[in-house]
Amino acid sequence: MIELNINGKPQRIDADPAMPLLWAIRENMGLTGTKFGCGIAQCGACTVHLDGAPIRSCTTPLSVAVGRTVTTIEGLASDGALHAVQQAWIEEQVPQCGYCQSGQIMAAAALLASNPAPNDADINAAMRGNICRCGMYARIRRAIKRAAKSSEPSVDHE
Repeated sequence: MIELNINGKPQRIDADPAMPLLWAIRENMGLTGTKFGCGIAQCGACTVHLDGAPIRSCTTPLSVAVGRTVTTIEGLASDGALHAVQQAWIEEQVPQCGYCQSGQIMAAAALLASNPAPNDADINAAMRGNICRCGMYARIRRAIKRAAKSSEPSVDHE
């Protein structure tokens, strides 16, 4: 039995420790927002956070996640409110087919957690390797910038 913390909840999974985290998330826990794309950590569709850092769950064994915190797209929102990146994705109408979007959102959320005011080079570096077959890269960039602005603390000029 493997014990994990997924989206802030303890989970027990009867699975091989070498099983990719992606399959445990999708098949054992029924959280299907994380997608299978390539299976070789090249496309980003399977991106989740492990202790806040983006990882490719298709090549990460379950054993690596033991004792750590895993966040999937289903766990990104908090207290019933969408994460700033999720809201910006809607406002910028980013998805076309939508298949890569959960991985794109998870990568963008991790970027903004570590760099709340990224420039274009920062965005390029953080999002490199997250492939969008529909080519929505301009919308993705706009959404990341919108989310960064919406997360900025307001300044009271009294």
